[in-house]
Order: sequence, then structure tokens, then C-alpha cells
Amino acid sequence: MPAQHYRPPHDFGLGGVAIGNEFQFATDEQAEATLAAAWDAGVRYFDVSPWYGLGLAERRFGRFLARKPRNEFILSSKVGKLLRASRDNQSKKYFPFGTSPNTPHFDYTADGVLRSIEDSLQRLGLDRLDIVFVHDLSPDNKYLPENWEALWPVAEKGAFPALTRLRKEGVIDAWGMGVNCPQPILRCLETADSDVHLLASQYSLVDHANAVEQLFPKARAADVSFVVGSALNAGFLGGEPRYNYGEENTLIPDDKRERLTMLREIANRHGVDLVAAALQFSLAPDVASALIVGTASPAHILADHAALRAKIPPAFWEELRSAGILHPDAATPVNKD
Repeated sequence: MPAQHYRPPHDFGLGGVAIGNEFQFATDEQAEATLAAAWDAGVRYFDVSPWYGLGLAERRFGRFLARKPRNEFILSSKVGKLLRASRDNQSKKYFPFGTSPNTPHFDYTADGVLRSIEDSLQRLGLDRLDIVFVHDLSPDNKYLPENWEALWPVAEKGAFPALTRLRKEGVIDAWGMGVNCPQPILRCLETADSDVHLLASQYSLVDHANAVEQLFPKARAADVSFVVGSALNAGFLGGEPRYNYGEENTLIPDDKRERLTMLREIANRHGVDLVAAALQFSLAPDVASALIVGTASPAHILADHAALRAKIPPAFWEELRSAGILHPDAATPVNKD
């Protein structure tokens, strides 16, 4: 085991979900403008995946980043899904706003990992990935061909050793799981030598107790960190009519709606921007090495980047704690563990 596992050198990044047209259609010009705004603001961490728009996000990110000095930014992408072009493609099944000719095929074998990385590099037009996440091998993934636990041995014997070997050879710097549920990360910590995990939809102002109680202690023991994704629960905390990656106005739990109402009331009393508070909260734990946000809007990426520097009074966090919104052991920006 390495003496110290890799941590991303930049604590804020732009994710590729929205640039892959997951929530609404974005033009190439919008994507380019968003990437340019992020770069000009100093953002140097970018996260993509073959899944985001079934290749579209990687092409858009690559078209922009290929013009930048490679040693000035870090890039993470995902493995586990290979893309195959087909006349009878099913892209609309996954991305209603997508235009890709590709259909995804799940593959967590060693050969699948190598093929996926090579395919990603070709779409990106770049020479390497810094971090690789094993994507969506998780109980919430309704598109898996089998139960995630049935596929786990394939990854344990294939993807994980392959990524560990690539890290040892210097081809990548780090790897981990990229999932929306804690179970795969906990299992990976027990069975493999990972570095950093993408903690998507699992650590936010409205949902963080399990991470504080279960994930974070085990991560500290294993000397691994987290890239926190979806700190706004896919826009929910920013006012979007969806929770995580569910359909608009559906499947939003009542308790989350109630908590959002309480958060808004407390934020208003203290003159706090709730988006700024949510982003700062998700980056506060000692095991949070980076925060990524997803948008296809130049204004939004600039606002999110600036939000990390907004001043938030300690009394705001104290009231959240006393109201039971914050877990007793959850770190805050003014009381970092």
C-alpha cells in the first residue's frame, strides 16, 4: 500500500453531467463558454464520463482542454461502460436531450477497463487520465444487466487489479468508485487498495448522516479521500424541481422538501446564500479532497466558484445544528474536523 494515497491538488472542479445534456439541451457554444469561464476563473479540475451524453461530454471537454497545457489541469473520467455506435442506438432511453449514436454496454473486466480508458482518451484527444472512477456499480443503477452484487466479483477480479496496476505503472495517479450509494465504496475499502472515491448524492445539507457515521470513519482508517459530487442534490438545494437524478417534480421525498423549507427559512434569517452554504458544507470534512459542480452555464460556474469564498456567520451553522438539520458530528467550514 502506498505510504499516502493520492489527493487531488485542486479542491474545486467542473463536472460534465450538464455539458453532456442530461437535464436539458446545451449547444456546443454553451459548453465551450462554460469551460472557458471555468478556466478563466482558475478552475483546474474537470470530471467527465463516457456516460455523460454517451460520449458527448468527453468530446466537448476534450475539444477545450486539448488546447491547454496538460500539466496545468487534472482530469477524471469513468470506466464500466463501453460505447458502441449503432444505427439502432438507444441513446434517447438514457438521455432524452442527447444526440449520440452510441449505446452503452456494461463491462467491469480488466479488458473492459483498458478499452474504456483508451476510448475516453481518443474522444478527449488527450494523452492520460489522472483519476479513474469505476462508475455506477451500485444498487441504484437500474440499467445494470445483473444485480450489482452479482457483478461485483467481475470488478474485484478485473477492474480493480487492472486499475491498481495502471497506477503502479504511472499510467494513472489514482482510482476509486464513482457511485450514488455507499455500499460499493464500503466494500471497495474492504477488498481493494483504492485512493479517492466520487461521493455523488451522498453528502449534502439534506443528506449526510450515513456518510458521517459510516463512510468517513472507514475512509480515514484506509487513508482515502472523497471527491464530493452533487452537493446541491442535482440542483434541488438551488431550487430545481428534482431531487438527485429523479425526474422533475417526482420522487422528491417529503422529508427532503420539509428540510429544504427549514434551510431556506434559517438562511434568510442569517442573510446566507443557501447555495454557498451547501457547497461550503460539502467541502468541509477532512476527508473531502475536492468538490465538483455540474453546469452548462458560464454564469452558474462563476457563481458556484465565488460561493466557496462567501462569508457565512457561525451562528447560521449553530442554528442548523440546534434545529437538527446538521448531524452532531458533521464538520462545518468554521469547525473543520
